[in-house]
Amino acid sequence: MQDFINHLPKLAKDKHKENKTFFTKLKKRPPKWLDYLMQELHDTEFERTDCLECANCCKTTGPLFTPKDIDRIAKHFKMKQQQFIDVYLRLDEENDYVLQSVPCTFLGADNYCSIYDVRPKACREFPHTDRKKFQQISNLTLKNVAICPAAFNIVEDMKRRIKM
Repeated sequence: MQDFINHLPKLAKDKHKENKTFFTKLKKRPPKWLDYLMQELHDTEFERTDCLECANCCKTTGPLFTPKDIDRIAKHFKMKQQQFIDVYLRLDEENDYVLQSVPCTFLGADNYCSIYDVRPKACREFPHTDRKKFQQISNLTLKNVAICPAAFNIVEDMKRRIKM
């Protein structure tokens, strides 16, 4: 798995143009059954992919924290929201709250998340491959295939199943 993760940025870069062309066509004419296919591909991939073996998303990127996330996680730590923000977060260029640094502060050496039960929405939904109207998040998916081996595999399977 680690070997695949190490090669993933190059693999994604090599496939970027092909993927971008595919997603451009997909946006214009998504199959009516796309949501069903994506759920099937997502479920199948995550039957064979163990995120605890990887955790590359937690090691290389940080999620956005919504106001609800901040409230929920601050309560978990028995902190005031502003205190949580001051200790763990910063505002990025788009004025979104993100982690002060990566790898994620809450990621343990065993790849377990210390706030798993209250983790941000962005973490719960990552890599977003089972989202409805999947074709609308193609730019996000193009980024995620360079981070997440499962997302990479799902997109490759998707291209084999949908002939554009």
